[in-house]
Amino acid sequence: MTTNSTDPMIGRLIDGRYQVRSRIARGGMATVYLATDLRLERRVAIKVMHGHLADDSQYRARFIQEARSAARLAHPNVVNVYDQGQDVDTAYLVMEYLPGITLRDLLDEHHILTTDQAFDIMEAVLSGLAAAHKSGIVHRDLKPENVLLADDGRIKIGDFGLARAASANTETGNALLGTIAYLSPELVTRGIADTRSDIYAVGIMLYEMLAGEQPFKGEQPFQIAHQHANDTVPTPSSKNPNVPAELDELVLWATARDPDQRPRDAKTMLDQLLETQEGLAADAPATSLQRTMVLPSAMAEKGAIASNDKTQVITPQARHRTGPVVVDNQSALQTKAGRRKARGFWLFALVVLLASLAGATGWYFNVGPGALVSVPEVAGQDLATATTTLTAAELLVAQAPEEVFDPVVAVGTVVGTNPAVGESVAIQSTVTILTSKGPQPLPFPALAGVSEPEALALIEDSGFTPGDVRYEFNGDVADTLVLRAIGSGDVDITAAPEYGELQPVSLVVSRGAVPEVVGDSLADAIAALEAVGLLGAEGEGRFDEGIPDGAVIAAVPRSDAAVVPGDTFDLIVSRGPAPVVIPDVAGEFRDDAVAQLEALGLRVNYNPIFGPFSGATVTSTDPAIGSKVPKGSSVTLFLQIFG
Repeated sequence: MTTNSTDPMIGRLIDGRYQVRSRIARGGMATVYLATDLRLERRVAIKVMHGHLADDSQYRARFIQEARSAARLAHPNVVNVYDQGQDVDTAYLVMEYLPGITLRDLLDEHHILTTDQAFDIMEAVLSGLAAAHKSGIVHRDLKPENVLLADDGRIKIGDFGLARAASANTETGNALLGTIAYLSPELVTRGIADTRSDIYAVGIMLYEMLAGEQPFKGEQPFQIAHQHANDTVPTPSSKNPNVPAELDELVLWATARDPDQRPRDAKTMLDQLLETQEGLAADAPATSLQRTMVLPSAMAEKGAIASNDKTQVITPQARHRTGPVVVDNQSALQTKAGRRKARGFWLFALVVLLASLAGATGWYFNVGPGALVSVPEVAGQDLATATTTLTAAELLVAQAPEEVFDPVVAVGTVVGTNPAVGESVAIQSTVTILTSKGPQPLPFPALAGVSEPEALALIEDSGFTPGDVRYEFNGDVADTLVLRAIGSGDVDITAAPEYGELQPVSLVVSRGAVPEVVGDSLADAIAALEAVGLLGAEGEGRFDEGIPDGAVIAAVPRSDAAVVPGDTFDLIVSRGPAPVVIPDVAGEFRDDAVAQLEALGLRVNYNPIFGPFSGATVTSTDPAIGSKVPKGSSVTLFLQIFG
């Protein structure tokens, strides 16, 4: 593991979830960091695309493709990809973290592995690859760097969909050389790959584990590619005599130049590997003088023996002599002289032939039919511009483009090509342009009434991108439950049956009912609203017979829209009951005045001297007529019995 305290990513929190701890490795397209998933409290490996590639839709699409490919696989020998996203300008993948080394590290340290080690690693690699092939996935970049050996003994393959991309700056670098060392002949010559291309790469890795080196070497990528296209891979026992004949046969079968002569997929080769392992365990090792060899067509191609499917035993020929052989000295000298002349002629002829072949090969691969060109970058262009770009690179463009789903690239815009950008193909090869038909529609989950964490998980698991979360107060839906789902363009998609892959989904979540503050004091009402993220402000006072003076009569929102956190409520405060105006009862009879005042909620007293005389009339009141007094106040009547 490598660290770099000056790396700006160290310590960064990605998407509010992944805390970057240290740097693990750096490649041509991305850097891998060790991070902590704060939500699930586990260590993960997070692959971050280099900043200068972040704006390239083709590379972003390959990031997404890696996540998709891994999501289709659930196998103990394949590295799990947990998450994929974009944080500001950072595109990232979150993967399973496996502390340990790569197969490349192991080969650099030990060079040659034992037969048992090779069997163990091959069984794991082929098991994971078989799961990929069963799911319709071709890895296309199998090499020791992509085989992970965990400290706990687990062996996994990774890097689906990314390692094929190489920028112009790394085209002749070591990374590309490492990749070319495992390219199948059909990838070199035609840019075509299927499951059998992966098998070829597996065969090269098996050779390297047993022989301690790669079968083909060269100072330039062209030299290595030329050997893959034209030469037969040798047997590993030619470098390491301890390799059993059965493993020689397996390597030759996997690396046959003709794809039809290889195992059709990883499952086929895995079955043979296990059968070979069982056979070696049951039988004693074959000697160097007599080894049983099952020769597939790849061995026959090399000319070692006549091609057939029968098991053949190769033994040294016995030298039978009936007696001493007498050779005439003069005849022997003449014979040797003749042989020297013949050998000189053939050496001259061989030099001429090799020179001719070198010239022909140079013409064939530089300007002739075998010349290779790299498919140029056309992602993000319109169809006409992409056609012009490919034609200028001496490639033919298929008459009709192929439409593919793409969650990032706009409809009608070029997504990529088939063969892919950066692949080497023969001049005048036909290239199909891939245009976007938008995101693939996926079933949309029911989110209304679901808790916020569960809804976010459903969005992610269903193939969409979780967006922002908004909150509204709603008296009919409990706190933390989803009210609505909002898609692109702020459209309500709660009841939508389908929605575009990886498109953003925002949630509107209930905060429950607005607190009931009627009857509370002004201070208590303001505190109750602030506790749920709302604001309260004192409004106008109002007389109210049912609410005590100083208590809140009502909380009125200032907006007619749905109530959201941060909204302000005007609090109407009671001023108690409204005052009563003492009516003009002067001159009225005592009982009529009493009835009128009591009807207004006042208590009535009157001069006891004239109390017994119901015919007494009112002369004045205390408080005076026209005064405003609180309801329930006492009013004294002054009476007289004479007019």
